[in-house]
Amino acid sequence: MALIDSHCHLDFAQFDADRDAVLAHCQQLGVNNIIVPAVTAGAWHKLLSVCQSSAMLHFALGLHPLFMDEHQAEHLQQLEVQIKNHQPIAIGEIGLDFYLPNHDKDAQISLFRLQLKLAQQTDLPVLLHVRKAHDQILQCLKQIPVKGGIVHAFNGSLQQAEQYMELGFVFGVGGTITYDRATRLRQLIRELPLSSLVLETDAPDMPLSGQQEQANTPENIPKILDVLAELRTEDRQTIASVTTSNCWRALHFNNSTQPN
Repeated sequence: MALIDSHCHLDFAQFDADRDAVLAHCQQLGVNNIIVPAVTAGAWHKLLSVCQSSAMLHFALGLHPLFMDEHQAEHLQQLEVQIKNHQPIAIGEIGLDFYLPNHDKDAQISLFRLQLKLAQQTDLPVLLHVRKAHDQILQCLKQIPVKGGIVHAFNGSLQQAEQYMELGFVFGVGGTITYDRATRLRQLIRELPLSSLVLETDAPDMPLSGQQEQANTPENIPKILDVLAELRTEDRQTIASVTTSNCWRALHFNNSTQPN
């Protein structure tokens, strides 16, 4: 069974002490590929170094909306150079976060649109971070269409999901579905077509139910798969196979270039 963690910050300092051990255990569990999205320009060098250390890791490059205070105008030009030099799997993690207190909506939208244009120019999919901003994200995507991608930690409406699917996006399903109280999200995950779902952890964030005091890791992908199988009608093996295929399709890997 080949599984993918479609969103994991394995370059973060929380993994520095045991990253190799985590990756070895992931392979034992069948989690053979991990997508590692960037968050700030200052962290790109480490992210690239970490991902170059293992064939299991595939990186995206981008400027995350949670770190607006760290982003500088020149980082966009640097992003373009890094994309050309290092050929990431996607542009990400990018998007809008209007959940933040005192957020600068206009600055976030401007940065997001510029990164969408860069994704358009480089013909790359995008990894989206969206909180309290689905309508604004969808508006931007319709104005600046890109090569699809993944909506990380999707928690919008079925109607919004349908719009994303029309634009070539699939949805990251992570630890949030393991909470019994997440009734609306769990119902949404039942209603969405399996062809639109991929597995993710967002490790070290987004802990599973019962693990709130622990750092999340990509080793939890099989546990998320188990809960997804409980929520849906398809069997575990089918969900594993289809979500893996969905991830590679959304990131535009073909059979000849798809990682093992």
